[in-house]
Amino acid sequence: MCAVPTDEIYEKYLQKAITEINELGDEVAHAAAGARVPVVGSGHPLADVFLLKYAPQPAEVQEGVAFYGRAGQAILKSLQRLGVDPLAIYGTNCLKFAGGDEDEARPFLARELHIVQPKLVVVMGERALAFLNVPDIDESLDEQAAKTRFWNAFKALGVWWAELPPY
Repeated sequence: MCAVPTDEIYEKYLQKAITEINELGDEVAHAAAGARVPVVGSGHPLADVFLLKYAPQPAEVQEGVAFYGRAGQAILKSLQRLGVDPLAIYGTNCLKFAGGDEDEARPFLARELHIVQPKLVVVMGERALAFLNVPDIDESLDEQAAKTRFWNAFKALGVWWAELPPY
């Protein structure tokens, strides 16, 4: 039996990630139902660094691409100053539509994270952090409403886990 070269394995993962990101983009576009403009992530589909901001800005909505316009230019300049390869970056928004619904957006973001599988997630801003975060378990145990908030946020783990391929 012959060992498969590492670069060949990487290429297979890359092709799979490209296919899955494209399928996700199609699903976001379908969810737009022609009434909204979808804004999809941009960058390398197997990036080491995943940039996450809360909502698309007008230039992003106009182009349909996250980090288009001022934010994208600022990120590129910053990456250049830091000596970070832009091909190591993937950027997206929590919300996939201007004025989008958080509950609608969560499954899309969970799938994006699952596809890209970054080594580092850079959360940009309090609203993005609040969107991504689960309430503190220790602060959630004494009051029923707090327990419910924790459980509602934490149960997304079960949905994500169910979508993983079996070991």
